[in-house]
Amino acid sequence: MKLAVFGLGYVGSVSAACFCNLGHEVIGIDVNPVKVQMINDGKSPVIEPGLTDLISRFVQEGRLRATSNIEEAVAFADVSLVCVGTPSLPNGQLNVEHVVAVFGQIGEQLKRTQKYHVVALRSTMLPDAYLEQVIPELIKAADADQSEKFGICAFPEFLREGTAIKDFFDPPKIVIGEIDKKSGDLLEELNRGIEAPLFRCELQTACMVKYVDNAFHALKVDFANEIARICKPMAIDSYKVMEIFCSDEKLNISPAYLKPGFAFGGSCLPKDVRALTHKAKHLDVEVPVLSNLLRSNEIHYQQLIDTLVTLNKKKLGFLGLSFKEDTDDLRESPIVLVIESMLGKGFSVSIFDENVKLANLIGANKTYIQNEIPHISKLIRDSVETVISESDVVIVSQKHPKFSQVTKSLTNEGLVIDLVNAVQNSGPNNQYKRFC
Repeated sequence: MKLAVFGLGYVGSVSAACFCNLGHEVIGIDVNPVKVQMINDGKSPVIEPGLTDLISRFVQEGRLRATSNIEEAVAFADVSLVCVGTPSLPNGQLNVEHVVAVFGQIGEQLKRTQKYHVVALRSTMLPDAYLEQVIPELIKAADADQSEKFGICAFPEFLREGTAIKDFFDPPKIVIGEIDKKSGDLLEELNRGIEAPLFRCELQTACMVKYVDNAFHALKVDFANEIARICKPMAIDSYKVMEIFCSDEKLNISPAYLKPGFAFGGSCLPKDVRALTHKAKHLDVEVPVLSNLLRSNEIHYQQLIDTLVTLNKKKLGFLGLSFKEDTDDLRESPIVLVIESMLGKGFSVSIFDENVKLANLIGANKTYIQNEIPHISKLIRDSVETVISESDVVIVSQKHPKFSQVTKSLTNEGLVIDLVNAVQNSGPNNQYKRFC
């Protein structure tokens, strides 16, 4: 396949050389004549182990060259891969002017070519900027029906400086955001030869994945450093602590807890976060990430309260009362906090949770109900059907087989709000809302 790589900085140079290694012919495009000349001289414009060797080899073989001539590049290629920079503006907003300009220039050249061409964004860009600013510029400049003449993709990279070549050929995943199947097929073919999980999805999903990755990486760095700041004054080896922490691939380094849903609760997480942040204060250590965990959690369930108030439907049914499924533990259950708030605002409430059987509750849970929420016990019903029949809005807070088909039992005016992606939505879209 023939590939044009726009932007010969870090991502572009690595991508150009590595796609040559997969057997493709590549032309690089850059406005900087120095970068163009370096590529054509078989040298790397950036410092990256092994990159100069790859570039030199493929230039000598005639499979890699560089130019500043956009017309030549688009006429040559089947795919244009846009790798130009998206720096921050002083206010933190993304500067997309360089990407917009390149897409416009590619669009102008697409007027002059008859063959099908895919334009793929490799640069990191927020979904709305790509959909609302960049793509319209391409379509306007091309002055053609997108589906017939060209395709559009989002194709994020997952390269780390210093290990970029290894990351290219052994990536954690390949993500192709496609505007249609034809364009996605061409991108998948471009990546043939790389063994990695492949995800084909909507354009905006692909763009967002890159931001989620980087935000989580930043979070992990700050989290580890905050733990170290707490450990140090207590003479605890933070490296050993985190080594043991990272060895747990069932819960800590895994998909566990990384699914959108409702707020956390129970007898452990809130209590232990409070204890840890209180200890940090005692040690005079600042831990802003840890200190804001409970605040972030509170915002999440407050958002549900605000949503329910806005709906202005006075009869609410809650499927699930304990802090998560398969337990009867009500301590610091976020859904209990929501129910308390809605009762205080004058809403009527019905509840079903088969694990919360009042006659069988003992110990701390029984004490909690008797002392903290005795009025809620009167709101518990014996069946899902009873809750649905008494409610205008049904809120599902647990994954339970009995809750998966609740939309089938709704009246015409009923609504289900699914907090944990538990419902198999078989009703009209106006009767089902996923919270996250």
